[in-house]
Amino acid sequence: MLVDTHCHLDFEQFDPDRDAVIQRALDAGIGYFVNIGSTLDSSRAACALAAKYSQVYAGVGVHPHDADGFNQEREAKLRELALGKKVVAIGETGLDYYRNLSSEAHQLHAFNEQIKLAKDLNLPLVVHSRQAEAQAIQVLKAAMPVRALIHCFSGDETFLKECLDLGFFISFTCNITYKKAQGLRDMVKLTPIDRLMLETDAPYLSPEGFRGRRNEPMQIKLLAEAVSLIKEVSFEEIADRTTKNAGDFFKLK
Repeated sequence: MLVDTHCHLDFEQFDPDRDAVIQRALDAGIGYFVNIGSTLDSSRAACALAAKYSQVYAGVGVHPHDADGFNQEREAKLRELALGKKVVAIGETGLDYYRNLSSEAHQLHAFNEQIKLAKDLNLPLVVHSRQAEAQAIQVLKAAMPVRALIHCFSGDETFLKECLDLGFFISFTCNITYKKAQGLRDMVKLTPIDRLMLETDAPYLSPEGFRGRRNEPMQIKLLAEAVSLIKEVSFEEIADRTTKNAGDFFKLK
């Protein structure tokens, strides 16, 4: 069995055939999906999907792109959602200094408030960090102890080591299959298997050979195959270990 630890099945790209997408993934051996919220609306939708499908769990959070609108009222609504039965994480939250769709000050505020929420509710954190690694690690260090998963890892070896030293988990997406992604493959190689998770970030980041098309959770199988080649271990070992990691981290049942 495999787990897609980060997908967005609530997004409109899946409106025409969501049931079929989930069934294709189940047929490919994906046992669980963690549907991650990026706004209050998508967090509500993630909770609704978790209620509808036994294999779907929810993360609730506000992405750094939407941090300008994060305030006390929205934090209260997010807290209410986070108490849901199948909510297994806060996030995605973090910092994105690549697109800077919200101000740095608002991103930092939203990130810190969601870290506090995760700690208050004893939930793990799903962290988005893009071209903001030094600031992100500074915030996380100041908030320790924190249980965190660094999603769609895109940092360098220094950032990877800092994250591993803090006990964090690292997840990689299908972009490790891209021809020019040797740097990411090097990071996969350096990540211990007991700290590794897999994600599609669907509908984004389709694997090589499928680029330009919508990504789907079923591609986790292709991703696991790629990771097994990089780490020179069997597909079964990658599947078993990453599934255990996800199950333990998110407390999937």
